[in-house]
Formats: sequence, structure tokens, C-alpha cells
Amino acid sequence: MGGARTKRMPRAVREQQMLDAAVRIFGQRGYMAASMDEIAELAGVSKPLVYLYLNSKEDLFTACIRREATALTQAVRSGVRTDLPADRQLWDGLRAFFAHTAEHPDAWSVLHLQARTHGEPFATEAAAMRREIVAFVTRLVAIAAREAHRDPDLPEHEVAGLAEALVGAAESLAAWANGTPGVTARQAATTLMNFAWSGLGNLMRGNSWTPSAEPTQGRGELRE
Repeated sequence: MGGARTKRMPRAVREQQMLDAAVRIFGQRGYMAASMDEIAELAGVSKPLVYLYLNSKEDLFTACIRREATALTQAVRSGVRTDLPADRQLWDGLRAFFAHTAEHPDAWSVLHLQARTHGEPFATEAAAMRREIVAFVTRLVAIAAREAHRDPDLPEHEVAGLAEALVGAAESLAAWANGTPGVTARQAATTLMNFAWSGLGNLMRGNSWTPSAEPTQGRGELRE
């Protein structure tokens, strides 16, 4: 009898294996320094097979960005229960965000650093992911503001700037947390929650900050 036949791996599984290897190499070495030879070797396939499946280094990198962007946005969305109070929703969303970026540091490097610094179309893909997260956070903040002010028609653009600032802070803090030994996802989320919700909570109660009057300079000559 002949030897057992080698079972062929399904294309979808093989492609994900290639993307796993590519994310690791791109995340650790950077887009320019990464080579298709390294990616193929790590994936356990031939370089021609990588090109057959994913066409080019540019297409492979774009596929990595799209996959990891989808995974991150899904992690944040699935981490939030909309039946909970606004502060708990924000807390759960932040915890999901920092947990995902901590568990997938190479993917976060691809999204936050590599995709943004190597031009089009990579920056466009990363920007699309960011817009989706900002829109999600904007809705969370808007719902809380409407409830606090008892104004169901409060437009989302009124709080859009707060969402932009919050997402930007989360992105920077995730990069810092991933590069700082001993910082957990929960600690990062707590840091941003304490920073953000103190201000948001005051805004919800109608206690906004305004600058004090600027001191007037005397008109006489300065004395030494």
C-alpha cells in the first residue's frame, strides 16, 4: 500500500498563516526593512506562494492593515454593553482597546506607526479604522451628554472634538504602555479614564472650564 497522502491546507487557512507572519515581521522590522523572504520563511511557505496568494509586498501590507484594523474595532465594539451607564461603557471600551493592543503589539505597530508613515494607500486604510473608532466613541459621549442635559436632539458634532481628543490620547497611551515594562492594559485604561472622565463628568454636569481674566500689565516702567 502507498504511504498516506499529505493533507492540503485550505487556502483561507494558509493565507491567514501568511498574514500572521507578515504582521509579525512588519511590526518588528518595519515596512521598508521587512522582506518577503523573511515572511515566507516564518510562514513556512515558499516566496512564490506568498506572491501567488497576495500579489505583492504592498498588497500584503494592505491586507495586514485591513485585517488588524477590523480585529481592533471589533474588539472595542464587543467589549461595550450599551445597557450600562455611560462611564461604564467608556471604561469597558478603553479596557478592550488597551487589552487588544497589549496582546497584539506587532499589529498595533503596523496600525499606529507603519501604516501612517509610509504614504498612500496605507495611511488611508489606517485613517478609515480611526474614523470608525472615533464615530463609535462620539456616539457614546453624545448619548451620555443627551441624558445629562435632557436634550435628546443634542447633535453629535457638539461632542465630536471630545471623541477625537480621547481617541488620540488612547493611541498615544497604548504606544507608551506597550513600550514600558510592567504597565498593564488595566492600568493604562485606568489612567486615561481618570484623566478623561473627570473632565467629561464635569461637562455632563454643566461645569465647563473657562479661562480666567488675563492680568493687565502696568503701564509704568519696570523696576529692577
